[in-house]
Amino acid sequence: MTEMVLAKQPVVSVEDLHVRFVMRDATVAAVNGVSFELEAGKVLGILGESGSGKSVTLRALMRLLPPVRTRIEGRIRVAGHEITAMDEAALREVRGTKVAMIFQEPMIALDPVFTIGMQIAETIVRHEGVSYAAANRRALQLLDMVQIPSAARRLKAYPHELSGGMRQRAMIALALSCRPSVLLADEPTTALDVTVQIQIILLLRQLQQELGMAVVFVTHDVGVVVEVADRIAVMYAGRFVEVGPTEAVIDSPAHPYTAGLLASTVLGSASGRRLETISGMPPDLRALPEGCSFAPRCRFSEDRCRAAMPAETTLTTERMTRCLRVAAREIDLAGPSLSQRKAFGP
Repeated sequence: MTEMVLAKQPVVSVEDLHVRFVMRDATVAAVNGVSFELEAGKVLGILGESGSGKSVTLRALMRLLPPVRTRIEGRIRVAGHEITAMDEAALREVRGTKVAMIFQEPMIALDPVFTIGMQIAETIVRHEGVSYAAANRRALQLLDMVQIPSAARRLKAYPHELSGGMRQRAMIALALSCRPSVLLADEPTTALDVTVQIQIILLLRQLQQELGMAVVFVTHDVGVVVEVADRIAVMYAGRFVEVGPTEAVIDSPAHPYTAGLLASTVLGSASGRRLETISGMPPDLRALPEGCSFAPRCRFSEDRCRAAMPAETTLTTERMTRCLRVAAREIDLAGPSLSQRKAFGP
């Protein structure tokens, strides 16, 4: 009997995503042709400087951007749902149940006038139709799952009564309350101190593996993305300039911007040496240059780089980059090893 091997279907599929913010005097091109797929149980880390379009991409996956001024083009499919084609009522059913988000600052995301337990229970009642008693029991289990001490007491606490780390754990519990297939994490450790960052990262990785979720993790911290991601997408000026397995990207960066990010990270081996930086500033998204957006800051740039936007170049079956010179094998951008990055992570 012939066995058929079926390829895993991606739980997230994004094709040629463009996001524009139309204002009275200008149009901001925040995302410019992003495409990727993500399977269940895998983590994609989106890495880049502030303003590169990471959070906008994440919010577009849930259609959380202001509808009046936002223009979204392309295709977004999450857990079998065509996000770009759904009306607001249908989106409310998908948010929380199929896809959920951990926001960057839980003090702003959580409602200050309701207890933690009430906010989690309300979400469960809204989507699953159970009683508040059953929802409260589930909320208690969730707080235990995210390792909040004295969980029963914390259910009755208001957001301002919890520390930053406890608020972030409560936000994770809220996001997981209806068992989503896809979890979006928007720099969830940025506002936390280093020790708490490590705890949250390890917790997220543990929960992701136990629950088999697909996770899109946005960060500007190389050490964080190394710890959580199976694949890395490096973003600059609204585009992915490099995508590949975490170890391959960190050990041998295939784009000058990726190499610059890695070189500007503090390593123990670099103690006492001057830290490298990427010169210049990110481009104005209201008026992007004709060619490679990174060319004005790139030490390898030539006239041809500024003439036209480099197309995607496939380096291997799992790796992509947007660089003319790398595609032509004219430069070598090998960087520090993955073990070095993990040794001096967040």
